[in-house]
Formats: sequence, C-alpha cells, structure tokens
Amino acid sequence: MLFLKSTSVTKAPGIYEVDIAAKPPGKTFGVYMATDPDNPPTSVLEALAAGGFKQVHSSGYTHKDRGKVLDLHFQKDGTDLFNGWKADEAEANMAIINKIFGDIGVAITPRVMSLAEAYA
Repeated sequence: MLFLKSTSVTKAPGIYEVDIAAKPPGKTFGVYMATDPDNPPTSVLEALAAGGFKQVHSSGYTHKDRGKVLDLHFQKDGTDLFNGWKADEAEANMAIINKIFGDIGVAITPRVMSLAEAYA
C-alpha cells in the first residue's frame, strides 16, 4: 500500500500515487499505483498491458479521508535468474515505464526497496 496524504489530489486523472520500485538487489522493477476505482486510469492500464506488464496484485480500501483507493501492482518477467531483468531488458522496460508516465505528466523516480519493505 502506498502512503497517501489525501485522495483529493491526483498526480494524473485516476492516479493518486505511482511508485517504481525493485526488491534488492534492484535489477527488476515493478509498477505500484494507488488509483481511483471510480475513475480508473484506463489509458495507463492499457499501455502497461501493451508493454508486457501484468497485474499481479489488486487491493481496495477506504482512505482515512473516506476516498476509495485501489492499489495495483504490475510486473514484467525477464529472462535472467528468477525471471529478473538482464541489463538490456532493464533499459527497454524502464524506457516503456518512462514513456507511459511521461505521456501523462507524471515524473517517476525508480528506487530500490529496503529489505524490510520488500519482504514485509
């Protein structure tokens, strides 16, 4: 679950928050989004699917300000050990992610999760 201060402010239509994160050692990134279930970011979801990213998690909840939130997680398998991304795959996949979110004006900053966060 992504930390949201409020559901009254969105980064883009239907998107409250976006996190591009990898479990250590940080070679294969996932897309984590907090979305508005009543106004889904359809074009982003379609672009992720077209880029080969598969939804692996969906969880709804009501925020403390009473707004509805749907957390969505996406990942794309690579050809490295444990379905990780090789360097060329990482470059191509990050370009896809940057284009998808850049096209809607959302700046992303990929990060590597802490061990505690990754395996909680």
